[in-house]
Amino acid sequence: QVTLVESGGGAVQAGGSLRLSCVASAHTDYKGWYMGWFRQTPGKEREGIASLYTSDSNTYYADSAKGRFAISQDEAKTTLYLQMNNLEPEDTGIYYCAARQRPYTSFSRYLRLQEDWYNYWGQGTQVTVSS
Repeated sequence: QVTLVESGGGAVQAGGSLRLSCVASAHTDYKGWYMGWFRQTPGKEREGIASLYTSDSNTYYADSAKGRFAISQDEAKTTLYLQMNNLEPEDTGIYYCAARQRPYTSFSRYLRLQEDWYNYWGQGTQVTVSS
């Protein structure tokens, strides 16, 4: 059973920074997994922000995240991070981490930011950015 627990959310003023963490449950080898960060902002559907392949830390970002957000992992591959800089009020929402094992067939890169591609989800952490 894989569980994901996010933390690090909070309230910050525009221009500030936050670092979110996602701890994956133990007893699972996460090498070869895809991990992702998603967010759900008020009035919008959940959207993919960034994805990381644990074997080589290859990353893939949504256009909205490029230049401000950075996804990374720890050496043990059990904690995923999302560093968020220069936050804007539009970044307010619930942030989720997600995970899935590497598919055995080829796939299009854009799937890494698609909600239904992932099998495991955390409960989310709230981020509030005030102007």
